[in-house]
Amino acid sequence: MWQKPRQAQQERYKTQLAERGEIVQSVSANGTLSPVVLVNVGTQISGTVKALYADFNQRVEAGDVLVELDPDLIRAQIRQGEANLQSAEANLKLAQVKRDRARTLLQEKFVTATQLDEAEQMLEAAQAQVEQARAQLERERTNLRYSVIRSPISGVVVARNIDLGQTVAASFQTPTLFQIAKDLREMQMDTSIAEADIGMIRIGQTAQFTVSAFPDMQFSGRVKQIRLNPTIQQNVVTYNVVVAVDNAEGRLMPGMTAYVKIVSARRDDALRIPNIALRYRPEGAAKGAQPTVYKLEADKPVAVAIKPGLSDSNYTEVLEGAIKPGDKLVTGETAAKKEGSGGFRFRMF
Repeated sequence: MWQKPRQAQQERYKTQLAERGEIVQSVSANGTLSPVVLVNVGTQISGTVKALYADFNQRVEAGDVLVELDPDLIRAQIRQGEANLQSAEANLKLAQVKRDRARTLLQEKFVTATQLDEAEQMLEAAQAQVEQARAQLERERTNLRYSVIRSPISGVVVARNIDLGQTVAASFQTPTLFQIAKDLREMQMDTSIAEADIGMIRIGQTAQFTVSAFPDMQFSGRVKQIRLNPTIQQNVVTYNVVVAVDNAEGRLMPGMTAYVKIVSARRDDALRIPNIALRYRPEGAAKGAQPTVYKLEADKPVAVAIKPGLSDSNYTEVLEGAIKPGDKLVTGETAAKKEGSGGFRFRMF
């Protein structure tokens, strides 16, 4: 027979310390990066692309020529319009002569007043035909100017939807030929925030985000706008929150998906306790109306009611309660090994 030393008793309770530290409350969402100003450049006339002067990622200035459409058909229409105007002006001169002659003959009573009225009416009609011909000619000249498409802003070409020789048709809607971003050094991000969290969002709050292209880098921005128009899908209501982003280094690109955390509140030196401590309850303990944690005193858990403040995914701020930094808070129990009575173990030979 021999005696085995008694093993050390395991700790029954798992604990973590109350401490002072930072608590950052945030709202998580996904967003899409886009230029602040994105202009769709189209055409008001139809035609064949004769010359192309801009390409993807090219920097352009306001007024630069982007593309030229074949102007031959429009120039022919201009010549036709000029001929129509000359014909209308000739008819106008003839109508003026007839009106003046009718007035003279009326004084000599060779024509009636009705015939003079008819001459006046023919003169007014001829004047209207001249104005109509001039308007048509001005329209064709304007179309000729439209055959040369220029950049409306200074920026970067992010999309080109045409090729040399391609025919564009503007019969029913204006086709988009180019997309030009005004300045990619300043971008914005459109995020969808659930209605349960939108009350915590304020203009000017800091937003931190990452993108898949640079997983080890963290970018920042600020809430620029909270749009009032809701989006409802399958009874889920979300709101678009626009975040302004500084892209001075040019790493971020339009269309990138961002994983965003908008900081809604922050405490730099808060008395904080782990959230898991708020969920612990000893066996048989009833859940009270006030949040309660269990502080370990003399190897026994003692209930302490607290008033919680700010909370994030790991910690909760303590505003009121008998908790101080360094207190051991019970977060769970371990499975203690049962010892035999008397502390001796006999071995049979």
